[in-house]
Amino acid sequence: MTSFKLQELNKTDADYGARYSNIAAEKKRKTAQYIGEGSIFFLLIAAGATFVYRTVNRELKLNTQQQNFMMAITHELKTPIAVSKLNLETLQLRKLDESQQQRLINNTLQETNRLDSLCNNMLLYSQIEAGGYRTSNEEINISELVENCVTNFRIRFPQRMVQLQTEKELFVKGDNLLLQMAINNLIDNAIKYSSKESGITVVLMRNAATIEIQITDEGPGISNEEKKKVFEKYYRLGNESTKRAKGTGLGLYLTKKIILSHEGKISIKDNTPKGSIFIIELKEV
Repeated sequence: MTSFKLQELNKTDADYGARYSNIAAEKKRKTAQYIGEGSIFFLLIAAGATFVYRTVNRELKLNTQQQNFMMAITHELKTPIAVSKLNLETLQLRKLDESQQQRLINNTLQETNRLDSLCNNMLLYSQIEAGGYRTSNEEINISELVENCVTNFRIRFPQRMVQLQTEKELFVKGDNLLLQMAINNLIDNAIKYSSKESGITVVLMRNAATIEIQITDEGPGISNEEKKKVFEKYYRLGNESTKRAKGTGLGLYLTKKIILSHEGKISIKDNTPKGSIFIIELKEV
């Protein structure tokens, strides 16, 4: 259009220069307008494409995590049932001496406790996600609670060394069942991700105005990148497809939810020379 208008100009006209300047200025203005509009539309399209990509990618990631979770939960449910069934069938069909019977019975009890812990985590997860769980706010002797948790794991895993260092008569306010589950999840993780020869240490102490619980293991440790992710729903250490250790990816997610609901903090730091230390901080009564 600019070229057409310029062709129509008569160079002999007195106002040729002014009309030429007007046409050039209009061309410059239109060019800037089109570039501006095009840039805005391009940015909008780019922003929309980025949003769609991130949404689809997030949904695909969540779908993959849910599929891995379903495979993990299926395996986690079937394994203790299969082991318990085999042990009971062995006791029923064979005449075993007393030591062999006790070993099978203890093994069956361990698998039953494992199944019970898994079901509790699943039920609590569904209730929390649905907003149907009402936490109590009672005064709890956290010293006794931690001692009971450690004693339970010593009975379940007599071959593992679980040490306890605790101050007596420390109290917090909260839900006894939830706090017990949070501590159990951390001790269970410490056992799960460390070798049978290594020890687990549970420390309960007063630190200023807070109660601090430390669960220390001598496992492979957790990288700084994964420290930010281990509390996410369905997340599991390492490659999800390899399933290096038993689990569903809900334990630490629930543990953090529980601690935050008690207005507390949970963090991870490296153990020296190897391993991890999970630290819970709660308000003292």
